[in-house]
Amino acid sequence: MPKISSNGIQMHYEEMGSGPETIVFSHSYLVDHTHFNPQMQAFKDRYRCIGFDHRGHGQSEIAENGYEMENLYADAVGFIEALDCAPCHFVGLSTGGFIGVRLGIRRPDLVKSLVLMDTSADDEPQEKVREYRQMLFVLRWVGYWPLMNRIMPIFFGSKFLKDPARQEEVKHWKNRLMANDRKAMVKFADGIFSRSSCYEELEKIQTPTLVIVGAEDPAQPVEKAKRIAERVTGATLKIIPDAAHLCTVDEPAAVNEAIEEFLSR
Repeated sequence: MPKISSNGIQMHYEEMGSGPETIVFSHSYLVDHTHFNPQMQAFKDRYRCIGFDHRGHGQSEIAENGYEMENLYADAVGFIEALDCAPCHFVGLSTGGFIGVRLGIRRPDLVKSLVLMDTSADDEPQEKVREYRQMLFVLRWVGYWPLMNRIMPIFFGSKFLKDPARQEEVKHWKNRLMANDRKAMVKFADGIFSRSSCYEELEKIQTPTLVIVGAEDPAQPVEKAKRIAERVTGATLKIIPDAAHLCTVDEPAAVNEAIEEFLSR
């Protein structure tokens, strides 16, 4: 599988399709680029689609350090430049959205458009930080099993989790979550949960922007998406019914339709 060096680490990526323009997909914490497979498959006939794994995730290098938000941003900048795919359409969910916001503010030359999904421009609320740090303590010293009943409903909507026809998918994602390196996930979480707010800088974004959020997302709720959409000039907001944090998995057809409509403009 292809890897490329960026910001001092080996980053794994997958490339599908071809076209005059490139879409780069940047994933959520605790999963990997494959949660964008429905989108990459949908757009590969017209676009060069590239999904990459963040440090410590998937098949990218498990680094000893460097999980701070600024380093994750630098990883993405180096990745886009190394693959010579700028300006690209940048699609980021959760952590990927944190990165997308910073690209739009600081490196507009790298992005042709932004799709910011289930993410926030604010710092992490302290009550959430306290809750997550308790979970991270369990993860570090015990493992994933005690946490799965709390993690799965954050990432996936009730419709998906209860659908008899999708239980193999549910099992797949549970296994994917538990396959992560525990030490790396604790460090990564420390990095993203201590990020600084970019909210006051959102007006600097002049890139066409679509904001997508799952209606049932407890991690980055609809209010966070509205704050971004109201602050970024000309941004469009799309709320996906029956979806939680990973709306790309919960309701892929609705997400694809929203991105298609946005890109066609």
